[in-house]
Amino acid sequence: MEEPLKVNRSKLVKAYRELDVYKVSFRFQQAVFQLSKAFPRDEIYSLTDQVRRSSRSIGANIAESWAKRRYPAHFVSKLTDSDGELQETTHWLRTAFACEYISETQCSDLIHQAEEIGKMLGSMIANHQLFCLAPASSKASH
Repeated sequence: MEEPLKVNRSKLVKAYRELDVYKVSFRFQQAVFQLSKAFPRDEIYSLTDQVRRSSRSIGANIAESWAKRRYPAHFVSKLTDSDGELQETTHWLRTAFACEYISETQCSDLIHQAEEIGKMLGSMIANHQLFCLAPASSKASH
């Protein structure tokens, strides 16, 4: 049986930029960007643009999810959007490998990073209540 996630309340995250998954996804997007600089010029409006946009959307959706923490369904929805962009990025990386724009090692290293991000997103989705804010009080003042 899996151990429950422990929360250190004294170390609560105050901004999305502090989330480990955001930090890792940002480094991942930059690695994809650096690698894509070597893609052929005729791929600039297709593969290069696609892989850059999808890799950047991973962190962007994490940031957006953070703003929606008061609404658990919206929070989870944006995290699943992030995971979808992650999956799209792995598709484009495999395509770049198939087209011989990146090496097998480069591709597998990035796919491994993507899998780690996916695990982190999955954990956040499964434990979303640890990240969500309590609903705003609906008590009217008398």
